[in-house]
Amino acid sequence: MLESISLLEPLMPPVGHKKLEDLASEIIAAAEGLNQSVHPIVRQELGKLVRSMNCYYSNLIEGHRTLPTDIEKALNNDFVNDVRTKNLQLEAIAHIKVQEKIDLDLAPGTVVSEERICWLHQEFASHLPGSMLNVENKEGTKVVEIIPGHYRDGNVIVGKHIAISAPAISSFLARFKQGYDPVKLSTVNAVIAAAASHHRLLWIHPFYDGNGRVSRLFSHGYLKEIGIGNSLWSIARGLSRNIDDYKKFLALADSPRWNDLDGRGNLTTRGLIEFCDFFLNICLDQIRFMSSLIEPNKILNRMEIYVEEQVRLGNLLPNSFLLLKQLWLEGEIAKNRVPQIVGYKERQARNLQNKLIESGLVVADAIRSPLRLNFPIEVAERYFPSLF
Repeated sequence: MLESISLLEPLMPPVGHKKLEDLASEIIAAAEGLNQSVHPIVRQELGKLVRSMNCYYSNLIEGHRTLPTDIEKALNNDFVNDVRTKNLQLEAIAHIKVQEKIDLDLAPGTVVSEERICWLHQEFASHLPGSMLNVENKEGTKVVEIIPGHYRDGNVIVGKHIAISAPAISSFLARFKQGYDPVKLSTVNAVIAAAASHHRLLWIHPFYDGNGRVSRLFSHGYLKEIGIGNSLWSIARGLSRNIDDYKKFLALADSPRWNDLDGRGNLTTRGLIEFCDFFLNICLDQIRFMSSLIEPNKILNRMEIYVEEQVRLGNLLPNSFLLLKQLWLEGEIAKNRVPQIVGYKERQARNLQNKLIESGLVVADAIRSPLRLNFPIEVAERYFPSLF
């Protein structure tokens, strides 16, 4: 007999919980400010760096340390010879490809659908080497093959949590979809639902392996769907840097109802509230962190310091920063405007432009295409301190 879907209740904290609603309102305002603080074209280019950052921290949560430089090499199809490091590079590429499709609105299905959840797992796991698709049980007595996009067909225990039986997964995900569909929620409640759904998806544990990764990618997509998330910030960074609390509050929300004062559902309401409070504070902290990093005066000052160092080293020409500053403000610039911006004649301006392209600080899609800023890993720490 299948378990009752009531085991998943409560799906949400009580309606009208002032602390969570105030926190959600703060997040909405902060996210709007972040989204408006940078030109859309710059945001798109910066998003590539943030995806690498998100992948880096998501890997860390899984106990896999992949160097940012190795991630960038992998993006350029430059893989190391060491098998373990190469596997981590492939794992990084898998994550980045999935998130990029989410960011570009290429993910199938609605954000809470089974189709989307299975796609997240299939899209990620299908890019992994075969050696990463086999997991042992806790006792080390059985090896299970992971089939990308397919639910587990056996029972699992995660820490102290005994996950629902395999045949019940679809019915629980149907209830999950019904309860967390953002179309049916106010913006404030949808923000709270972003937190609650993150835990409940992990609690359902649809797959043998990869549930943590799927849940973080799901949450990234959910936050984007409700207008809070975008390519400029990452929940994974905050969760990774607070990993002990993350695990503690996940376990707390796994608990059965504590007593008669703890709601009416099977699971603890108080534990869910505390997890939502933790998760939403992480969201707010990460939005504020990125807002401070790309505050125009601060980022332009850091860019100028770095560029002037490169000028002194002979790697760039004087006045290079003038072009970078204008690109930050305008998003893209036609190449025939470069002489006017940097104060050089055409030939010298072209030399300046080419050195910036060679350095990776500026890109253009083709010879006649406009110039855009680029954010290679090697300048990440200088432009955006503490990003990684």
